[in-house]
Amino acid sequence: MLLGVFLLILLLGCSGNQSALDTHGHSANALKDLIILIVAVCTVVWLLVVGFLLWALARKRETPRRDNDAERRMRLSVRVAVAATALTVAGLTVASFTTTRDLTSGNDASLVVRVKAQQWWWQITYQGADQRPAFLIANELHIPVNRDVRLELESLDVIHSLWIPSLAGKLDMIPGRKNIITIRATRPGIYRGQCAEFCGLQHSHMAFVVVAEEEPAYWQWYAAQATPATEPKVAEAAAGKAVFMNKPCAACHTIRGTLATGTSGPDLTHIASRRTIGAGLLETTRGSLAAWIADPQTLKPGNNMPLVPLTSDELRQISAYMEELK
Repeated sequence: MLLGVFLLILLLGCSGNQSALDTHGHSANALKDLIILIVAVCTVVWLLVVGFLLWALARKRETPRRDNDAERRMRLSVRVAVAATALTVAGLTVASFTTTRDLTSGNDASLVVRVKAQQWWWQITYQGADQRPAFLIANELHIPVNRDVRLELESLDVIHSLWIPSLAGKLDMIPGRKNIITIRATRPGIYRGQCAEFCGLQHSHMAFVVVAEEEPAYWQWYAAQATPATEPKVAEAAAGKAVFMNKPCAACHTIRGTLATGTSGPDLTHIASRRTIGAGLLETTRGSLAAWIADPQTLKPGNNMPLVPLTSDELRQISAYMEELK
């Protein structure tokens, strides 16, 4: 009974958006196969060792005697065991090397996206493809299915690590160095990414969303994201835009098509189209936007966004403006 409960608890971790065994990407499938291979080989080795141990314990003791044939058999057994061990270790090493090498492979037609990690959010730069314009977004990565996407990984401050369990393995992001990983989703879906290297106070709140979609839908999204922000349609949002431009907000954030050109914070041009804010902390709603603007340090202590004094009317106006940035 207890063994059954223990196994059930273990199996609960084999699915979900943070499971390395619930895979929907080429690299992730290869890593899962490698895990299964290593576990299977180690299980067989363990069973053989335990089997020989039980056999040795169960057999009757015999009076020690000099027997050339017995000594030859013993030496042969040791040599076979050493050779089998060497072959097993070599085989697993080759399999591991081949699998991890494929993480960075990708054909020349791969889409290229630059991902820059910083405490504690992700800046994602689409560098343009097929003569399309480049643009920046934050904390949300869109990719077309069944197509290689090469991610160029950089870090602005400390060592981070990009991990999308359902699509690929982990790869460190080191300041001053560019690392590359290739991902390929095999089916449409929404996948969770996470920083997998402790990077400070809000490490656990440094997530992002990966949206894999069919290629026509992907290029439709791309075209919408590459456009500047539209003008507010309602008076409250228009007032919010004026507040945004007159407060320190415009010095830290960019909204393309406006005078806001700050680069120290995330690009907000189409923030309302993203699924989350605060690097996966909250769903994107007008209420969560207002809560974040009002007091970001309470929601995510230690982040670099300062508290900007606003009246209740100004807060409602800015949140209305943010809600229209789709």
